[in-house]
Amino acid sequence: MTQTLKPSPISATVDFDADGVQHGFLRLPYSRDDAAWGSVMIPVTVVKNGKGPTALLTGANHGDEYEGPIALFELARSLQAARVTGRVIIVPAMNQPAFAAGTRTSPIDRGNMNRSFPGRPDGTVTEKIADYFQRVLLPMADVVLDFHSGGKTLDFLPFCAAHILPDKVQEARAFDLVRAFGAPYSVRMLEIDAVGMYDTAAEEMGKVFVTTELGGGGTASARTAGIALTGCRNLLIAAGILQGKLDARPTQWLDMPDGDCFTFSEDAGMIRFLADLGERVEKGQVVAMIYPTGRTGLDPVELKARRAGLFTARHFPGLVKPGDCVAVIADEIAG
Repeated sequence: MTQTLKPSPISATVDFDADGVQHGFLRLPYSRDDAAWGSVMIPVTVVKNGKGPTALLTGANHGDEYEGPIALFELARSLQAARVTGRVIIVPAMNQPAFAAGTRTSPIDRGNMNRSFPGRPDGTVTEKIADYFQRVLLPMADVVLDFHSGGKTLDFLPFCAAHILPDKVQEARAFDLVRAFGAPYSVRMLEIDAVGMYDTAAEEMGKVFVTTELGGGGTASARTAGIALTGCRNLLIAAGILQGKLDARPTQWLDMPDGDCFTFSEDAGMIRFLADLGERVEKGQVVAMIYPTGRTGLDPVELKARRAGLFTARHFPGLVKPGDCVAVIADEIAG
């Protein structure tokens, strides 16, 4: 028996079909101790001009990642309808409760937005937001750009990425937009935990999905914020939605072909890296050491690269737990 889903409890204060520039909210009723008839208010901007493709731009899928929100709040402030053909939907803080708290997951329900799809209209706050994207926003979109960075626990070389897909036409279009984005690095992405992801939800609908990892450490630099904003505009131009000339930037393509790209810690302690991001390492090379911190005089545990390649991501900050991903090594390939 097919289950009929309830309508989403989220209502939009903007008209997605109206021409012009609109700033408003996605309002989710949320009864809580300090507001019995309260709401979660998720800022949204819609810029529409006639017929054409729709781009859905999202940031703060994880609330402690800032390059995307910086770029999207700026774009929402400055984008003019006269320069658009089609529609741009901008949600700078997709997981607004997490963004407001500066945390990866929601402080309301501990929900990880990027592991909550397809969501539920009668579920937790995070599941309700995911459901709205799944059933309302994603079906409107032709192109989806979801900004990520390392948050408080990872640091990345700044890259734009898409996934290897069964549909090679869909895959090729995604990689064309990755190339246009123009990040310093571009990645053929391998996910180590893809269940419930926004990426998967969009791709299964046939949408052209592009993402990023633009830095980390729970902050954004002038460089990484600039990469996000320039890349976003480039992507909209390449998608035929925004008028303008591409700000072409050179990019080095990377590939993450298998699980050997990832090095995990089996121990807790303080980490000392013996290589820095952007350096080339060899298979078997010690890339980090974990020092036990309960007492002095103990030898550190060595963590070795499982493949040769470019040191692309690392754990952040200085303490690790068993199971933490501490290093990612990628292959440099031709674009």
